[in-house]
Amino acid sequence: MPPLRYLIFLLFTAYANFFFAQQWELAAPVPNETVIHHRAFSLSYSEEHEQASWVAYELVRDETIKRAERSDKFLIDPLVPGGSATHADYKGSGFDRGHLAPAADMSFSTHTMQESFYYSNMSPQYAGFNRGIWKRLEALVRNWAVEYDTVYVVTGGILSDNLQAIGPNRVSVPRYFYKAVFRFEQTQPVGIAFLLRNEASKAPLQSFVLTIDSLEAVSGIDFFYQLPDKSEDFMESSMSVNAWTWSTSSNTGSESGVGVTAAQCKGITQSGHRCKNRTTNESGYCYIHSSQDPANTAVKKARRSVSVRCSATTKAGTRCKRKTYSPNGKCFQHGGD
Repeated sequence: MPPLRYLIFLLFTAYANFFFAQQWELAAPVPNETVIHHRAFSLSYSEEHEQASWVAYELVRDETIKRAERSDKFLIDPLVPGGSATHADYKGSGFDRGHLAPAADMSFSTHTMQESFYYSNMSPQYAGFNRGIWKRLEALVRNWAVEYDTVYVVTGGILSDNLQAIGPNRVSVPRYFYKAVFRFEQTQPVGIAFLLRNEASKAPLQSFVLTIDSLEAVSGIDFFYQLPDKSEDFMESSMSVNAWTWSTSSNTGSESGVGVTAAQCKGITQSGHRCKNRTTNESGYCYIHSSQDPANTAVKKARRSVSVRCSATTKAGTRCKRKTYSPNGKCFQHGGD
């Protein structure tokens, strides 16, 4: 019989492998769709719309270092049971084959780069959107992986009835695209979501922020459903703009994927000492001390440019119907500011 210490070691190893193998990034299965797992991302494929309703992946700092060249070789996804969209669907359509999981996020190996060009990871996007604000958002998320070590991402188009369709397979053209992102701050999840219209825009990315709860209501998708209920509820109902940095480097923005160096925060703590957090924010202030940044006025204005439904519960036990601009997702009557 093996020694007791050896048995304890085996049990601990099995527990650790289970815990760390948890795919926090996954969204809940969507009825009548097929969930497919590739090496670096998973997706839920909609045969009705011939694209993924969501693509989910974990991105860690080391994976932002480019090790494979962009392939630009678009392929039919061999794992889609009914067959994915094809080149013929996009040819002459006037739409870009827009990545959902960005190629730059998958450039850490030749295999993952190739998989990022499967048509199951594409959605029709206007060129001004795909090459402009969508690319800016992709670079920002990549920057967050550098700064926070690990982020969990779910992204896709809002698939609804009566959408324009292209090609022989009738690939739907979403009017809106989204990203939901979270990371762990110590043991607590911190989340944020974006909803952008499929059109060119020069607006600040902060102006497209909404709660994950609100995005779930729009998309009909349950994001990050494997998180413990209490943590998921708190994270998804909160507006956490100041919990994230908002600058991108030329490296991450150019799809090179090379990380940027984090510097010590310039902020001063309540005890009068300099903050020990590190940040890649160009302002030099981490999210905790962003209010000390003299140039933070634009961020505060952007935070209040998005109206969402209040996340609080009334005395009757129903969700409040008021709209609010408060960053904590609550109206004035329920503690918003």
